[in-house]
Amino acid sequence: MISVIVAAYDPQGGLDDCLKSILTQSFRDVEVVVVLDQSPECPADVVDAHARSDDRVSVVRLDATVGIGRIRNAGAEQAVGDYLLFLDSDHIVGGGTFQAMAERLRATDEPDLLLFGHTRLHRGRTWPGASAGLLAQHGRASFAPVAQPELFGAPAYAWDRLFRRDLWTRQALAFPDGLHEEVAVVYRAMLAADRIATLKWDCVQIRRRHTQHPAGSPGGTHLDVFDRYEESFGLLTERHDLDAAVPFLFTRTIRHYLFILNLSGCLSSAERPQFFRRASEHYRRFLPGNYERPEGREGVKFQLVASGTYSAFEATKLTTLARGVLGRGR
Repeated sequence: MISVIVAAYDPQGGLDDCLKSILTQSFRDVEVVVVLDQSPECPADVVDAHARSDDRVSVVRLDATVGIGRIRNAGAEQAVGDYLLFLDSDHIVGGGTFQAMAERLRATDEPDLLLFGHTRLHRGRTWPGASAGLLAQHGRASFAPVAQPELFGAPAYAWDRLFRRDLWTRQALAFPDGLHEEVAVVYRAMLAADRIATLKWDCVQIRRRHTQHPAGSPGGTHLDVFDRYEESFGLLTERHDLDAAVPFLFTRTIRHYLFILNLSGCLSSAERPQFFRRASEHYRRFLPGNYERPEGREGVKFQLVASGTYSAFEATKLTTLARGVLGRGR
């Protein structure tokens, strides 16, 4: 029923735990496709040991060091399950997860997408996924995307949903090269889906500071994110029945840009002004009519991006940082 495609890039040494969390599930109708490229961070010995001990594990070996997009595409090409799940080496699948997924798929008559919850473990603390509130609002029946436009405001991750393989192949879905490869693929799948269902479980835990895949992509930069959202808005505006989704996608877009700007070490000092300028251009270009910004501090950040004044944005950031330091001192 489920093909789990695992990128074997493993800088933190979590691949063995990831594979064990998959293979020890009580639900057995699962195959695991592990993809190794030529990166020294891919532990072939760990992968081969699992392949020898469990015939549900198959290994795809690539002859070059490639980005995460090509790694996932290679796994998807080999998968034979009804549904695809894309995981990384620092993901852990919770106990009973695949059984819950299978029951939910059957109860909703095998939808095109199944969205589920996740958590993030960082410095010993577990943080809820950003889509937890959205998932909690949905009932047990499946639905068309037009019926739940707010889901376009959820983060576009490949590892917090099951993709029906028939949808994947029929739409010729594939991850692009570069960074932020998930964004347009996820929205393309949502727009192509006839029916979507949700599972109110935190099925996967991610064990790193943030969600950007550490393997990256040769030649990729964080500026790639603008092409991803530009494509996503282009896809959405072709669907007039989904006009209500545009404000949700817009909010998600600006939140993503602010996340990259605020994440320490994500952008170099030379990249930051260019990134901010392009974020401001997208704000003005894709701003929906009658849009209401988020309230509070987040709304202030949105307004600063809208203004296009990088110096004001940086000054506000430094003021906030100084207040935080003073608060800790007190």
